[in-house]
Amino acid sequence: MLLIALLLTVLVAVLHLYFLVLEMFLWTRPLGLKTFRNTLEKAEITHVLAANQGLYNGFLAAGIVVGLVIDQPVLVTFSLACVVVAGCYGAYSVSRRIFMIQAVPAILALVLRAVA
Repeated sequence: MLLIALLLTVLVAVLHLYFLVLEMFLWTRPLGLKTFRNTLEKAEITHVLAANQGLYNGFLAAGIVVGLVIDQPVLVTFSLACVVVAGCYGAYSVSRRIFMIQAVPAILALVLRAVA
């Protein structure tokens, strides 16, 4: 159970690093446009906002990774909880699929870390 919790936790960090790359560097490229269902025109207008959001996703990943590396479970738990809140808000304000992609893996990681 502990290994699965660790793998899910690492998966959440990797996903958020991927979100960072998508939002900061690929927002106006074909992969970014397809992923976020954007037009090039809209993406060009919003690229600064997306880059800012990508940076925050990087901070979430950093909190998880640093917490794991320095063995600080409270930091990992806090970072995962922040991911859950961000995923819930994204589902509310943008698209319900954000909940499945962002919040669900973090919720599962939190639950498994709690019972492990």
